[in-house]
Parts: sequence; structure tokens; C-alpha cells
Amino acid sequence: MEKEIKNTLWVEKYRPSSLDSYIGNDHLRSKVKLYLESGDLPHLLLFGRAGTGKTTLAKLLVNNIDCDYLYINASDENSVEVVRDKVKNFASTLGFQEMKVIILDECDYITPNAQAALRNLMETFSKHCRFILTCNYVERIIDPIQSRCQSFQIIPPDRKQVAVHLGNILTKENVTNEIEDIVTIVNGGYPDIRRVINAAQRQVVDNKLVIDEGMSIQSDYKNQVLEILKTQDKKNSFKNIRQLLADSKVTDFSDLFRLLFDTVDDWGRGHVAECILVLAQYQQSDAVVVDKEINIMAMFIEIIGKIK
Repeated sequence: MEKEIKNTLWVEKYRPSSLDSYIGNDHLRSKVKLYLESGDLPHLLLFGRAGTGKTTLAKLLVNNIDCDYLYINASDENSVEVVRDKVKNFASTLGFQEMKVIILDECDYITPNAQAALRNLMETFSKHCRFILTCNYVERIIDPIQSRCQSFQIIPPDRKQVAVHLGNILTKENVTNEIEDIVTIVNGGYPDIRRVINAAQRQVVDNKLVIDEGMSIQSDYKNQVLEILKTQDKKNSFKNIRQLLADSKVTDFSDLFRLLFDTVDDWGRGHVAECILVLAQYQQSDAVVVDKEINIMAMFIEIIGKIK
């Protein structure tokens, strides 16, 4: 039953099964291939934005080496007890293979005390056990763990690569589509590949890709924000952005933060450094505030005041 459900989800059905089918991060793929060829795998810390392939790469690694492995989603299991009991028991018992690998997915959810316990286990069992850690926010990982790992930032594939990947999936699923619809879906979810694929699957009706109006609005809102910032219309910019965000019904602004950073030279107008500091401040608070929309609008108040 579990296998049947898995195969109905495109994000799992088309998860890359080899390094050659893993899109993007060419430099990292080359490094990983060297690890596999040599059999000398260090502790790894894979960090980057959600849905960009960290978990996929970790699973590709363990599936291509002779090892016993344990997978833990630390967003659900993140206590000291999990580290002391589940991780320690696996690392200390005799396995079928010489090497053991423990994947701690989303390890930035692990509490500081549990991270301290984890660091001790990494040292104690380093002779035969390797850890692959993934996280969205590397700054939440304590320095003693970071210093014991080879760290790699997972860079999202570009939009064209994601669009080609989605197009290939649609072809394999015999779903008719228009290139404009693929672009809309990619723009709405990028750089989160998982979100892009899930969104596409939800939009299939009778083997045809059908884009609803809400998705089109969410796809376009980020570019519209940029255009508003470029207008130099201080009087109306705040009002227009506020209305745009309300209409789009977006609740996750992580993509918008990244787009604003990537394009800051276009809209920053001589205040690039100041604008980057504002982005950094409000991106950090975005992770903890109760109301993300209030937080993002407070950011735009500061930005508009600086660039106008």
C-alpha cells in the first residue's frame, strides 16, 4: 500500500535515482562522485533553501555506497532523547556493512542540547559511522558540529532547468500543456522544486494542465513588487504593494526575500548596501514572527523610505 501511494506522488515518483539525473549543482555532483569512488565519505552538512534537493542528494549518497543507514526527520524528532537513544543505539550496534550513515534531515530543528549530544556521538563513533546533516538555516547549527563536517550550500537549479524537468515529468505522465502554463507554475514555486512539482500535479484535470487564476496571481506578484519598487512613486508604492500582497494571499515570503536580494542593484538606486541590511534584518525575523505579512510590510516601509 505504501508503495502505491508513493508512486502517485510525482515528487517521489520522479525523485532522481542517480547523480546523473540530479539537476543543478554540477560542482557538488563532481565532489560527491569522488567520495563515492574513493569510499572515503566525510561527515557532510548540506544547507540551502527548502525544496532544492538536499534530502535527495543525501539519499542518493547512501543508496550508492555499501552502508547501513538510518534516516531521521529532525523536524519531528529533535530531542536529546532521540539523539541519545535512537542515534546512539544505531551507531553502536553491529551492522551488516562496515560503514554506517545517519541522515539527520532538517537538523536545524534539533535543540542546542541535543546538538551538543550529537557532537559527542560524532566523535565517539567516527571510525565507522558518518553523519549527513541537512538544514535550511546553517546558522542554527552549533560551531562544533559545523567544524566536523564538510559543508556544501545547495544552489537551486535555474528556472530553465526546473521548467525542463517539469516538462519531462508532464510528458511521461501524458499531460498536455502549454509552455506558458509551465512558466507560470515554475515562477509561482521557484526555487522550491518540490513545491513546483506538487503544484503542477494539483493543476492536472483530465490529463491537461489547467492553471487557475489564484496560481497566476501568486506567480506574478513577485515581479509586480519589483516593478512597483522601480517606479519611484513614494506616495503610492506602499499602498500598491500592500494591496498586491493581500490579493495574492501569499503566506510564505522566502522566495520574495531572495528575489529582492538578487535584483537589489536594479531597484536599490545607490542604496544597495543599506537595502541588503534591511532585507537581512527582516528575513531573520520572518522565521519567528507571528504575522509574516505585518513583518514584510514593515520591511517595505524602510526600503521605500531609503530608495525614494
